[in-house]
Amino acid sequence: MKNSMDYIYSANEEKIVIEVEQRSTRRAVIEQYVRCRKIQGMTQEQLAKRAGIPRSNITRFESGNYNPSLELLVRIAAALGMTLQMHLTAKE
Repeated sequence: MKNSMDYIYSANEEKIVIEVEQRSTRRAVIEQYVRCRKIQGMTQEQLAKRAGIPRSNITRFESGNYNPSLELLVRIAAALGMTLQMHLTAKE
């Protein structure tokens, strides 16, 4: 049974399940990071070393079993030679 904290409401009172939204967004972010790492031919170990974090954090992040902080996302992006940009977009 879900409680009222499991939902947010849009301007037109549309009920949105936060958990579903988070899972979808997290999966999309992870896929981008993994794709960029692989395009560069970098292993998880190499990325972890460049980012100055344990490899286990990279492994847990890429498997979806870790909810990284914004700081960690920025750090990993920098280790990939990239910057992190976040955008809010209107739902269609």
